[in-house]
Amino acid sequence: MIKEFKDFIAKGNVMDMAVGIIIGAAFTAIVTSLVGDLINPIIALFTGGIDFSGWFYVLGDGECASVDACGEAGISVFAIGNFIMAIINFLIIAFVVFMLVKMVNRVKEAAEKEEEAAPEAPKGPTTEELLAEIRDALKK
Repeated sequence: MIKEFKDFIAKGNVMDMAVGIIIGAAFTAIVTSLVGDLINPIIALFTGGIDFSGWFYVLGDGECASVDACGEAGISVFAIGNFIMAIINFLIIAFVVFMLVKMVNRVKEAAEKEEEAAPEAPKGPTTEELLAEIRDALKK
């Protein structure tokens, strides 16, 4: 069983997937910071100071100053702002992934064009042509 596990882990696909997951987690932190620290203030500027992270409705009895305070008090909230931030995060990640796929496709197309454009080695004479030349030379 240990040998099978080592073989499974040593496969290239598993290692590639692990690297992808780690990079994806780091990328998510970067996008979350981008949205929370850069994009939301710009959106708030254009919307008259609306801060999406503070946009929520309390469901039930009680009042809270923030979503976190409601969570600590055990009060249910309808956190619209967090949902909007999640949508913005998704759109940014989807756009970046689209751009990466587009770049990879361009690289693949360029590699295929280079393969197609590579001139084929000149073909030498066929066996029949060589035999015909030898026959003609012998006749002379």
